[in-house]
Amino acid sequence: MEPATRKERLCVLSAYLTANPNQLYPLSYFSELFGAAKSTLSEDISIIRSAFSRRGIGEIEVMMGASGGVRFLPAMPEGEMRRALEEIVQKLESPTRILPGGFLYTADIFLSPVYVEKMAQILWNFFKNTNPDFIITVETKGIPLAMNVAKFFGKPVVVARKESKLTEGSVVTINYLSGSSKRMQTMSLSKRAVREGQRALVIDDFLAGGGTVRAICEMMKEFGIIVVGCGVAIATREPEVKRVERYKSLMVLEQIEEEQQKLRISVNLA
Repeated sequence: MEPATRKERLCVLSAYLTANPNQLYPLSYFSELFGAAKSTLSEDISIIRSAFSRRGIGEIEVMMGASGGVRFLPAMPEGEMRRALEEIVQKLESPTRILPGGFLYTADIFLSPVYVEKMAQILWNFFKNTNPDFIITVETKGIPLAMNVAKFFGKPVVVARKESKLTEGSVVTINYLSGSSKRMQTMSLSKRAVREGQRALVIDDFLAGGGTVRAICEMMKEFGIIVVGCGVAIATREPEVKRVERYKSLMVLEQIEEEQQKLRISVNLA
């Protein structure tokens, strides 16, 4: 195969790095791929780094040494974050989404690759300095969001289940009071899924009373794991006092009235 031209290298390098945020690629990997010297690749990376920085796309980080390499750290300007969330809010604020009991229909939003990726990148932006070893959520609607957040961190996802599976081996199970359903529920996690001393970032789709997120945090304590942060896509304004003290929500459900068909959601970038 003929050596790649600079234009080709720039295109392929950009594609590799942006498709796998936070993944560290040794320069030797691209050297073999393109048949190019590392010094040549360093020049290519410098061009990409400059372009990405000017356009606010993200940062190209080069790490020196035997275990070093190059990786992409995504970025999203605040104006772009706001526009993305306002678009989602516009979709969510339709009165037709109000369900019996004062619940909000969100399934289509959390199954949309476009919207989920945008929310995940914004959550990554808030938690990028927390250095988690894994992202944890509880089944089921929080899984797509957690998977996308994990992609931006380059870390695995751990899923706590409502019912334990025989295929997961021995598990730790706790009971907790769900803030939204006001019912006692169970949460199980395989002992093989995590290790003592690791760092966990909690991600979920929705937070009402905070019972589910608090249960995840308590389960992490049982495993001797440090919770570095809690992030959710939507949190309700009421109750004002949640069962979890510190969390970050991207949107706030300010008002939902079934009888009057009123629904109001705000963007929360503070």
